[in-house]
Amino acid sequence: MSRPQIAVPLGLLGFFLYIVGVMNLADLVVDIHWAVQVVFFLVAGTIWAWPAHKLILWAGHKA
Repeated sequence: MSRPQIAVPLGLLGFFLYIVGVMNLADLVVDIHWAVQVVFFLVAGTIWAWPAHKLILWAGHKA
């Protein structure tokens, strides 16, 4: 099995689990001050890019 064939389902599964985790954490943040919410959603909305980048590099044999 090639790396891209492994990376696609692994990436989709990881992204799905990440979304579920962020949604659960967002329930805890919803009643906190709006500034904390802004920071949480900014971080949660961008932090997934680092592991996705690493997975893409690995799938392309550049890791």
